[in-house]
Amino acid sequence: MTLPDAEQMLAALADRMRGAVAFDARFVGIHSGGAWVADRLAQMIPGDHPVGYIDVSFYRDDFNRKGLKPEVKRTEIPFEVEGATIVLVDDVLYTGRSVRAAIHELFDYGRPQRVELAVLVDRGGRELPIEATYAGTRLAVAEALSIVLSRTAEDRLVLATEPAGGENPAGNPHA
Repeated sequence: MTLPDAEQMLAALADRMRGAVAFDARFVGIHSGGAWVADRLAQMIPGDHPVGYIDVSFYRDDFNRKGLKPEVKRTEIPFEVEGATIVLVDDVLYTGRSVRAAIHELFDYGRPQRVELAVLVDRGGRELPIEATYAGTRLAVAEALSIVLSRTAEDRLVLATEPAGGENPAGNPHA
């Protein structure tokens, strides 16, 4: 399967967000792919957008079934969440479980005024009632495949598919 260029999808996502995102919205990227996308979006969207990072490993409802990721990242939210507009950023939205876990963890830091969701790819297949506010693209992909985002040494984003249950180079499963 040939996937669209991730850099073009990032540009499309930024175009959709420009003028719609609050000038002082804070971006929180879900490790690892969402963190990469959040960093890039913060540079592309006009305004003052500090960036934080969240690792949902301990908040996933399938933790007992899937176990811990090989490399747990540190959650870093260097700004006040209470009363803020937060744009949660992820690379691929599929079942909604990572986003649910991220919202759960985010509320441990305070109660935001609003939470919006920006994703590079919305592939459908939701198991929870979660919808992206902004999406770079929507793709239909066989259930047996995962869409994974990687980053080159030149900081270029690249999408690929792999058998479901596998892991991308960042150790970020999307099953």
